[in-house]
Amino acid sequence: MAKGTTIRMWRRSILVLTALIVFGFGTIVFRLMQLQIIQGKNLQQMAIDQQLKDTLISAKRGTIYDRNMKPLVQSATVWKVVLEPAYIKTDEKKEIISSGLSEILGIPKEEIYEKANKKSYYSILEKKVESEIKDKIVEFQSKNKIRNGIRIIEDYKRYYTFKTFASNVLGFTGSDNQGLSGIENYYDKELNGESGRLITARNAVGTNMPFEYEQRIEPKNGNSLVLTIDESIQRSIEKHLEEGRINNKAVNGATSIMMDVNNGEILGMAVKKDFNPNSPFEIEDEEVRKKIEELPADQRSKEKGKALEKQWRNKAISDAYMPGSTFKILTSSMALEENLVNDETRFNCNGSIVPYNKARSINCHKHSGHGVQNFQQIICNSCNPAFVSLGQMLGPEIFFKYYKNFGLTQKTGIDLPGEANGIFFNKDGSMAPMDLAVASFGQNFTITPIQMLSAVASIVNGGKWIQPHVTKQIIDEKGNIIKKARENMRRRVISEATSKKICKLLQVNVDTGSGKNGGVPGYDLGGKTGTSEKIGDSEEGKKDYIGSYCCFGPTESPKFVLIVIYDTPRGNSYYGGIVAAPVGAKIVNDTFPILGVNKNYKGEELEKLDTTTPFLVGSSLENAKSVLLQNELKPIIKGDGTAVVSQIPSIGAKIPKGGTVVLYTDNQSAQRKIKVPDFLGLSIASANRLAVSSELNMSIFGTAQSREEIVASKQSIPKGELVDPGTVVTVEFVQKDTIN
Repeated sequence: MAKGTTIRMWRRSILVLTALIVFGFGTIVFRLMQLQIIQGKNLQQMAIDQQLKDTLISAKRGTIYDRNMKPLVQSATVWKVVLEPAYIKTDEKKEIISSGLSEILGIPKEEIYEKANKKSYYSILEKKVESEIKDKIVEFQSKNKIRNGIRIIEDYKRYYTFKTFASNVLGFTGSDNQGLSGIENYYDKELNGESGRLITARNAVGTNMPFEYEQRIEPKNGNSLVLTIDESIQRSIEKHLEEGRINNKAVNGATSIMMDVNNGEILGMAVKKDFNPNSPFEIEDEEVRKKIEELPADQRSKEKGKALEKQWRNKAISDAYMPGSTFKILTSSMALEENLVNDETRFNCNGSIVPYNKARSINCHKHSGHGVQNFQQIICNSCNPAFVSLGQMLGPEIFFKYYKNFGLTQKTGIDLPGEANGIFFNKDGSMAPMDLAVASFGQNFTITPIQMLSAVASIVNGGKWIQPHVTKQIIDEKGNIIKKARENMRRRVISEATSKKICKLLQVNVDTGSGKNGGVPGYDLGGKTGTSEKIGDSEEGKKDYIGSYCCFGPTESPKFVLIVIYDTPRGNSYYGGIVAAPVGAKIVNDTFPILGVNKNYKGEELEKLDTTTPFLVGSSLENAKSVLLQNELKPIIKGDGTAVVSQIPSIGAKIPKGGTVVLYTDNQSAQRKIKVPDFLGLSIASANRLAVSSELNMSIFGTAQSREEIVASKQSIPKGELVDPGTVVTVEFVQKDTIN
């Protein structure tokens, strides 16, 4: 072989070898760079994930209190049942554990046995187990001498103390303790705290290592909330609102809110129909539930979802409605503030008004008309044609300026999720002549109840719009205040002089005008009723309405404002003065004493005050009669004895002045019963005569006037029921008219 050929072969070999070395090392270097620089973090995490198991430990969710520190929502200890299959080595032990836990937990035995066969030290079997079940498991372990294989870990479950109480406000949590609605959702971050961690090492085959290879990082419990809501006030609102919903057959439920006009604190907010947040995914309305169960299987899930969304919905902030005549409070304030009206201004009503040429006429509820009225009278008469004239005096620009300043073009910003906004005619505030005409008495635009309430509060508190809120403060586990609610005064809307004037006008309206069914003897209240026709939300061929009442008090220096709304009442009436005002009166009568508002009776009211019965059992007959006469009560004697052995009404019972107390002087005479008569539809005088002739006492609730058109609408004891002579029957009276 030639020497040159050999050299060339060597050179080629060296070149190929060099190329191979460069390529090989280059590939290795590139791969190392890719693994360490580009993929390094991901690979490290994968390695950690293979070597360690990270389990979250739930933090204890904070408590929710009412304003008086009464717990409304709490997190209580429950338990998580965990299997440790790596410790369950024999088939016999697997069989014992599977059978025992299946019986206690109600889980199929096969499912437990399958988990017991896994190569793991940690397999969740059941969550949220109550202490009673946990104790049974502990007893089962002790009885069968099971030291390893079953582990019980502390966890937490949310409990809503009073079930449906304020449910649409409080909301509820999900399976992982996350807030899903209401306050629970809005303040989820503050309530939830920070979860802890249980880090468990794994061996080469991926099985969790025993306890000694665990690291536990304790959770940080959540903060608690102190609400502005008063539990006693909330209870009263819910009680009377639900009673009214049933009596008035309000198809789409009802809502009511009470607010402190000076700081925006919500003292009570109720929605009926509501739900139980302890079981939020169950439909509370039995009728709705049955209808869904009757549907084909493929439709049930969708319809159930709709029904659940509806029952969770907070109508007080999420449902816009047409306010109707309650809005006349705002229109009146606008006109007063602009100096367009005074006590001498006159309005003529002949039963209707045509806002402009060729327009359709707008009728008054009094078809014959009210004739000539002053400004006070158009409010008391709730005269639509007069308010159309008032709207024309204002004009669209001024009207919308106040509409906007009252906060009706934007959400209030209340600290609850799901707040909606209303709809005005045009976003820029422009209005056609007919738009202005109907808007002046609260029709053809929508606002939410919380917007309406906040606007009225700004009118009666001296003219300041203040943001409403439901949370007073946030506190930590030790009770230290972390954050206080901030009073957020946005703007002045009207002057103090206008505010004082409108308060007086609205007090006269409750005393003698359209709001008289909302009056409460002893309290100076101002207010306005409203009835609005629903558009586009009624069954075919049927008109539906919303009846409402908005009041405040005391009128001299207002502290509180209340709104009551019934959506689609289909009972005997749909007018706000009939369906909503009496409910408002009951709420005021219950809640004002709680709020420290004292009654101040005057004139005719003093004569109708109830008194309380003294304790007479054991007294001589003569002494008992003397005591009753001193207390302006009449004695009725039953029996032939000389001393009182029992009495009706009993000690401390409320009874009207001039009422009768039955004194029994022997046990035999106490057996006689009286059948309660039917008071409904009677005037006060007629009902009182019937009560006296029936040997019963009648306590009057409702309007204090005694005119013939005021009739009994409800009685506390149903007709036909047998009671003792002298029993007190509370009869509710209302003005039976069509003023809206």
